[in-house]
Amino acid sequence: MRLSSFRPWAWLVAALTTALLSGCGYNDFQRLDEQTKAAWSEVLNQYQRRADLVPNIVATVKGEAAFEQETLTKVIEARAKATSIQVTPETLNNPEAFSKFQAAQGELGSALSRLMVVSEQYPNLKANQGFSDLRVQLEGTENRITVARNRYIQAVQEYNVLARSFPSNLTAMVFSYAPKPAFAVQNEAAISAPPVVDFNKK
Repeated sequence: MRLSSFRPWAWLVAALTTALLSGCGYNDFQRLDEQTKAAWSEVLNQYQRRADLVPNIVATVKGEAAFEQETLTKVIEARAKATSIQVTPETLNNPEAFSKFQAAQGELGSALSRLMVVSEQYPNLKANQGFSDLRVQLEGTENRITVARNRYIQAVQEYNVLARSFPSNLTAMVFSYAPKPAFAVQNEAAISAPPVVDFNKK
């Protein structure tokens, strides 16, 4: 008799707990947390795609004997720095680590952009089909990076609104759902407008 009288109460407690968690945004936190992780994963994929292009770009540019060594060196160093930073899922919850990673990727993007501008001065590079193919791939990758970062920004914004709104902010405090870092303000121009890679200028 005790078991039979206990079961309805157990089910009631479970139902009330589920309702309270749902009403306070617990399930939304689960969904949005996974959404930001997926968006971030795509950002990393596109950054890796860009990093993978650099060795081929460097090898092709080295074929131009008089090419500016300083510009080339900066690209090589920026890639080494960007790829040396270990990124884990916890990076999303660590503003300092996130900022460091972001800065390194920004340096690589700037170095590549500078290299492309300097390359305009070398007719042999502009006429090189292999280099032309690489610049098309780089331009496409920069566009993909922009799209992926914008999706991440949107996902983080939705998550952070939930984390800071009442009463879901109470759930955030109980379950340690802290706001996630987004891309810094100084990088928003680069996010909205990827570097232009154009070797067809006269």
